[in-house]
Amino acid sequence: MVSTNLTELLATYIHALHILHFHGVLDGYGHLSVRNPNNPPTFFLMGRLAPALVSGPDDIGEFRVSDAEPVAPGMPEPPIERYIHSELLKRYPAANVVLHGHPPELISYSVSDVPLRPWILDTEVPVFDIFKYLDPIDPQTVLVNTPRLGSALAAVFDSCPVYSDGNATTEYCHDQDVPAVEDNHSRFPAHNLVLMQSHGFAAVATDIKTMTFLSVYAVVRARIQADALQIQHAYTGKPARGDGGIAYLTPRQVRDGWSVHIPTIERPWQLWTREVRVNPLYRNELDAHH
Repeated sequence: MVSTNLTELLATYIHALHILHFHGVLDGYGHLSVRNPNNPPTFFLMGRLAPALVSGPDDIGEFRVSDAEPVAPGMPEPPIERYIHSELLKRYPAANVVLHGHPPELISYSVSDVPLRPWILDTEVPVFDIFKYLDPIDPQTVLVNTPRLGSALAAVFDSCPVYSDGNATTEYCHDQDVPAVEDNHSRFPAHNLVLMQSHGFAAVATDIKTMTFLSVYAVVRARIQADALQIQHAYTGKPARGDGGIAYLTPRQVRDGWSVHIPTIERPWQLWTREVRVNPLYRNELDAHH
C-alpha cells in the first residue's frame, strides 16, 4: 500500500508518460524515472512496456540508485537502459527526474554537425557518442546497458555550456552567466539535456512537471530550428552557416527566459492532462479525477 503522497507522485508520473507519448517525445520505447522523495537512495521506474500503456502501480518498480537493482523481489522487469537513470541520479543529487526518448526531431541533430540550440534550454546541447566508450569486443550498439556507459553519459551533462557567435565558440563554465560546476556534483548539472548520437536524448529535471515541459518544448524548438534553417536556405540560396541569419539567444537571454517560463508550467500541464484524460488510449488508475 503506497502513501497518499506517493500515490499523487505516481499519478503525476503516469500522466507524464501519457503526455510525453501524446506529444511525440516517447513512442513504443523510452522511459521516465523519478527519485523516491521518501527514500532518496531509490527511484521509481516503469517496467519494460510502452510508456502509453503504463496505467498503475503494478507497472512501476522501485530500484536502487546505487546499482539499478530492484529493492524487493517481484518488481516489474526494468528497461535494459535503466543505468541511464541510476547513474544520472547518482551523480546529480539535485536532479530527481530522468527521461530517455527517441523523437526524430532530436535524433536528426545527434547525427549531424548542426548544433541544437533550443531557445529555452541551453546555449548549445552536447552530444554523447557512445562508440567512443565501447570496447572492440563489445556489441556495437547505441544501448546504454551497463553502469560504465551510464556513468560516461552522465559525465557529459557536466561538460561546459558553449556559445557560438558564428566566428568563435566560447565555453561558459567559468563565465559569470553560468556558474562553474561544483566538484562534488552537489548541484544541478551544467546541462539538462544531452543528445545521444544515432539514438535519442537523455534529460534531467528537478520534478516531473518541469521535465514534461522541458522535453515537449525541446522537440518543438528542435522542429522550429530545423524549419528556420530550411527557410534561411531557401531565402538566400545558400546553406546557413554558424549563426548567420538565425537569431539565437545569448546565454544570458537563455537563462533569464528559463526563469520566466518555469513559474508558468502549470498552464500547459493542465491542458496536457486534459488531453490524455479524454483519450481512451490512456488509463491512469491513480488519477483522482477518474
